[in-house]
Amino acid sequence: MNTTSRIPPDTSPTGWHSLLRRPSTRLGWWSVGLAVTSVVLNLINSPILTGLIGSNLWRVRIGLPFSFVMLSCGLVAGIVGVIALIRQHEHSLFVWLALIPGLGVVLFVLGEFLVPH
Repeated sequence: MNTTSRIPPDTSPTGWHSLLRRPSTRLGWWSVGLAVTSVVLNLINSPILTGLIGSNLWRVRIGLPFSFVMLSCGLVAGIVGVIALIRQHEHSLFVWLALIPGLGVVLFVLGEFLVPH
């Protein structure tokens, strides 16, 4: 799989700063897509699944796998975003913003291990 393919530079309006352009690499698009997926899943998880979970069986069968997928999407978005920024010299602000869910997952996991309940 060729991950270095670039979208032609003329696809964004002329005169825009390089940060305001859309991602130009496949890894950049993947990181943005995974970050959006993580945020949407988090918005679904917070009010809907947390409020509906009543029994422990429901929490184990639905809540735990859903949370694992949500956190995995955020973490992978951050990792892929870092790879796109460092190795492929991506200059899109959207890829920089895709690092936020990944950083949030890392801080959440570190907090779970370092701060006792």
